[in-house]
Formats: sequence, C-alpha cells, structure tokens
Amino acid sequence: MKLYGAIASPYVARVVMFAKIKGIDLPLSEAPGGGIKSPEYLKLNPIGKMPTLEVGGYGIAESAIICAYLEGTHPQKSGLPKDPLDRAKSRLVSRLVDIYLAPSLAVFFRQMNPANRDAKALDTAASELAKVFGYFEHFMGPGPFAVGDKPTLGDCALAPYMALVKKVVFANFPGVIDPTQGTGRLAHWWKAVTSHPDLKPTLDQYSTAVDGFMKAMAGARK
Repeated sequence: MKLYGAIASPYVARVVMFAKIKGIDLPLSEAPGGGIKSPEYLKLNPIGKMPTLEVGGYGIAESAIICAYLEGTHPQKSGLPKDPLDRAKSRLVSRLVDIYLAPSLAVFFRQMNPANRDAKALDTAASELAKVFGYFEHFMGPGPFAVGDKPTLGDCALAPYMALVKKVVFANFPGVIDPTQGTGRLAHWWKAVTSHPDLKPTLDQYSTAVDGFMKAMAGARK
C-alpha cells in the first residue's frame, strides 16, 4: 500500500492526517514516473490528480474514498466517532469542505493582485465564506474537535483547508473576518487541531508548502 501525492495539497494532507489518527504508517511516496501527469501515474489514476492510494497495483483516487478505504481496512482504531449520529456529523463536516468551502476560494485566488481587484466580487465572496463558516459551526458537535474530544475525519478534512484560507484569504484580504480568532466555536476548534500531536506536524508541513506556493504566485505577478 503506497500513498502518492505532495503535502502541498490539502487533500493529500487530509489522508496523511487521517492515517495518523488511526495509527497507520503511511508515508508519502513520489508519484510513479516523477509526476501526476506521467504515463506511469495515469495508469493508476487517469484523472491525473492527487492523492492516489496504490493497493495491489490498483489506484484508489479521491481523498474521501481513500479515507473510507483506510477506515474499512484498519478498524482497530477508528477515525470516526462511535455513535452513529456523531459519525454522520464528522462525515458532514468533511463533505461541507468539499462542496462549499473549497469552491469558495476561487474568487479570492483570482483577486490576489491588489491592482486588479473587483470590490463587489470580493464583498460577495466574503459574505459567502462567512455563510460557509456558519454551516460548520451549526453542524459540528460538541468540541473541542469537530465532534467530541478527539480528532476524526471531519478535522482531517477541515484543518488543511482552514490553514489554506488563513494564508490565501485572511492574510491578503483584511476585511474578511477570521473565525479562528476570538472565542467562537471555530476558534476553540482551531486551537485544538493545531496543538494535537497527530495533526500539528502535518499541518506545519502543509503550511510550509503553502507558503512556498504563495511566494511563487507573488513572484509570477511581478
């Protein structure tokens, strides 16, 4: 079993963290052929995206599916809560990341250059982002993590994306409110995930990789 991808991807970081909270030794491996567009990699995953989990020569694509596979094959230490309703909450947090939070960043990426910003588009995007954060606060269970007193799938999905939002949005668009600051639900959650020994090392690695990406983007705009 091999996991292919780069830690700069929030989806790769999700799988890495999920494996860690389950106690699975699953280090990242270099993509076959040296990249995700190589013929060797595309034989495993013709989508040409990361991550991919290779199991017996078969490539499992999509982080959500990989996490489900790991949960099913390594049940000794669950990455989901025991209670069925709490399991649904954790899965829902993960799902909200994919269908609401991730797409909401597109506008901010397009508006990174201060010289070409559309104030109306940014106001709309900031309003939508605040709405998405409200979804998380509504559907999360009691904390400090997404559901309960230890990290589960929802935390592994949301934490990398929140780190990305902090670096892309809050650091460059000061008018957008950061819910990880203060005393709200997401602030308590952020403190918990960034101090947990199974999550913090990967989050730190991911954040460093994102810093490099942002620096490259800034250089390209000059």
